[in-house]
Amino acid sequence: MDGSMASERPQGAEGRRGGPLIVTEDEDLLDDLLRLCAAAGTEPEVCHGVPGREGGWESAPLILVGDDAARRLRGVSRRRGVLLVGRDQDDPGVWQAAVELGADHVLRLPDAEPWLVDRIADAAEGVGRPALTVGVIGGRGGAGASTLACALAVTAARSGRRTMLIDGDPLGGGLDVLLGGEHADGRRWPDFAASRGRVAGGALEESLPRLHQLRVLSWDRGDTVVIPGEAMRAVLAAARRRGGVVVVDLPRRIDDAVVEALAQLDLGLLVVPAELRAVAAANRVASSVGMVLRDLRAVVRGPCAAGLDEQWVATALGLPLAGELPLEPGLLEAQEGGAPPGSAARGPLARFCAAFWDQALAGGLAGEALS
Repeated sequence: MDGSMASERPQGAEGRRGGPLIVTEDEDLLDDLLRLCAAAGTEPEVCHGVPGREGGWESAPLILVGDDAARRLRGVSRRRGVLLVGRDQDDPGVWQAAVELGADHVLRLPDAEPWLVDRIADAAEGVGRPALTVGVIGGRGGAGASTLACALAVTAARSGRRTMLIDGDPLGGGLDVLLGGEHADGRRWPDFAASRGRVAGGALEESLPRLHQLRVLSWDRGDTVVIPGEAMRAVLAAARRRGGVVVVDLPRRIDDAVVEALAQLDLGLLVVPAELRAVAAANRVASSVGMVLRDLRAVVRGPCAAGLDEQWVATALGLPLAGELPLEPGLLEAQEGGAPPGSAARGPLARFCAAFWDQALAGGLAGEALS
């Protein structure tokens, strides 16, 4: 991108809004812009003349004006989201035309192609507020992190929030199994292992299994157990752009993919059974995770061993206390019967998760424990 003529971006509404409007008679430039729209996962409207007053000029989420067409558009109504695109900016008349048109930016291809693909995809998806993204990590093996991650997602979806659950632990057995959907149609992690750059958020969401009113990205039963860091970054960024909430179940080991996931979290929850050995193990996990994630909080799983309580555990770890996760009788039996964690709306686990979301989405987790 060679120059910016305005810093404001068009405001995106939630949900997909269609492709941009292309205005040009330059066939070579049109071919390039069509290719970039395809890379962004959207289909544009093409206009070779002056757009009608009631047509795409007013309604398109983004307008790409070829430098050959700029002068013909003098007098059209000014609006945000107009980009002047060409290959030669040495002509000062191009900048003058951009000013008269009220263009947000003047772009030169091919230099600006990566930026332009992102901008086209943002406009088509209607990017708004990113999802609140929460990671769940076990302080030791069997701490219950996957159970809490599923319960958080189930509870959020039950309340009507757009919810995506991402399984970041390839050795965890698959969250789709925990949700009773191992045979559900949809894509799994191996399908995204080669993802680079930008993944379209809408396409990601629609491709995943839908279980209990939420979308889940889990593992298949194959041999793939490693996801490159670039793939995790691209997929999680796409999930966040959809808004709502994203819950990520993470392993205790730190590899490239986990580092990429931690970098995009708003908040991390470290699940720690209230036992001395568990606290010792969790301390090592907290030290590693804390090198990347600034906001890591302790969820203490009861019942507490003699002489311990939830605040003592959090203090021993040097972490804020997010709350005590009480024991839920019959949870394992319910899961064996096909009920996912958190499905009992009045159970202790669901109540914990509901309280968490109420405070987190209201911005009220600044050092507060959940009651």
